[in-house]
Amino acid sequence: MAVDCSLLRSFLVLLLLLHHHLAFVVHATEEDQPPLPLLPAGEQEAAYLALESINPSIPWRSLYPDDLCLSGPHGIVCDLFPSSSASSAKADASPHIVELNFGYLSDFSSNPACGLNATLPTSLSSFPFLRKLFFYNCFTTTRASITRDFWNLSLAVEELVFHENPSLAGSLSGRVGGFIRLRRLIVSGTRIFGIIPPEVGNLQQLEQLVLSRNRLRGEIPGSIGQLGVLKVLDLCGNHIGGVLPAEIGRMTALVKLDLGSNRISGGVPPELGQLRQVELLDLSENRLTGGVPAALAEMANLRELHLSRNPLGGTIPEIWEKLGRILGIGMSRLGLVGNIPSSMGLLLGNVRYLAMDNNKLEGEVPEQFRRMEGSAVEINLENNGLRGRLPFSASFVGRLGSKLKLGGNRELCLGEDLASGIAGLRRCNKTAVPHTVLFTSGVSSSYISSLSYRDFLFLFLFLFLCIVLTRD
Repeated sequence: MAVDCSLLRSFLVLLLLLHHHLAFVVHATEEDQPPLPLLPAGEQEAAYLALESINPSIPWRSLYPDDLCLSGPHGIVCDLFPSSSASSAKADASPHIVELNFGYLSDFSSNPACGLNATLPTSLSSFPFLRKLFFYNCFTTTRASITRDFWNLSLAVEELVFHENPSLAGSLSGRVGGFIRLRRLIVSGTRIFGIIPPEVGNLQQLEQLVLSRNRLRGEIPGSIGQLGVLKVLDLCGNHIGGVLPAEIGRMTALVKLDLGSNRISGGVPPELGQLRQVELLDLSENRLTGGVPAALAEMANLRELHLSRNPLGGTIPEIWEKLGRILGIGMSRLGLVGNIPSSMGLLLGNVRYLAMDNNKLEGEVPEQFRRMEGSAVEINLENNGLRGRLPFSASFVGRLGSKLKLGGNRELCLGEDLASGIAGLRRCNKTAVPHTVLFTSGVSSSYISSLSYRDFLFLFLFLFLCIVLTRD
């Protein structure tokens, strides 16, 4: 087939013209485009000073000589903000540092690593647009202190996190109440001391308040009840005393409430029952009294309940009707007395962990506890006054093994259906196994089953005479 040379020549000329046009447009665009805005010199220098504080052994300035927003360490994050004279958000935008993240977490978030001689940077107030400040495992050997100057941070801060910094000392200033945009305030695993400032009640947007494993003292301020959107309150592992404020019941958005390992005393306020969204409640290892709180009955979303090591005393209340979704219960060393309610077995069919050891419980393990066999992986009833036949099946006992702890109950015994023994328990005598009886009114079945043949005959003759005399 013949090719039209004139048509081909026209096509090539058109391609050449198109190429020259595109080259001209690209060249003109490159010449007309203004240079990218640079991080302000003050923030650049403040960032270098912060990096040198957390690890002076690294030559940060030579490793990152250019604009830190364009080619800086992973933990420095920037964003564009319009200047004060700009007519729109896109006009005259300039970069500013919005996040500083220090301390190695993982290969997926390789923040600048902290050195052995890390100190708290003094240049943090030079970041006017800072939203997040994060220190993880930075201050471990050399003592570092949070001073009053530290709280001169930008009021735009939304997340302030100190996690696992055992050499960090100082106190929480009342100035913290000025950071009204804070959503997360986490100071955990430090030597921070002093009180929780009442000004925390001003942080209306706070969703997480974690001040765990520090050296805080004093009381929980009642102003904490003003945190209406707070989801996590964790104050465990401090020296906090006083009583639980009733205002705590106002934080109806709470999902986690952990006040364990403190010195809180007195009774649990009934307002606690207003926390209907709480899934984890830990009040363990305090000085609480007044019995197992009845307010728990309204906390239908509970998954974990930890009350152990409080001198609560009293009996186990009938509070389980709405708590069928609960997975773990810790009620060890509470000074509990009386019988174990059969309702626990009937209503707690999802329990995986149950601990009621080292109390003064008595009576039999309810037959209804057998309903827990489908979910339970650990049950601890050690060191009580329980008696009678153990109601669990042989397969369940074999599956739990050492996770079924029943020692220290001298009158508790194993039925004939349990082929394998349990440490600390003996085989039941025939008289210890409950039998069906004709007359139980006013006399417990366990009492009747323990009678000798002569006693039983005497009791039968006595009842027979009573019937005869009544007819006459």
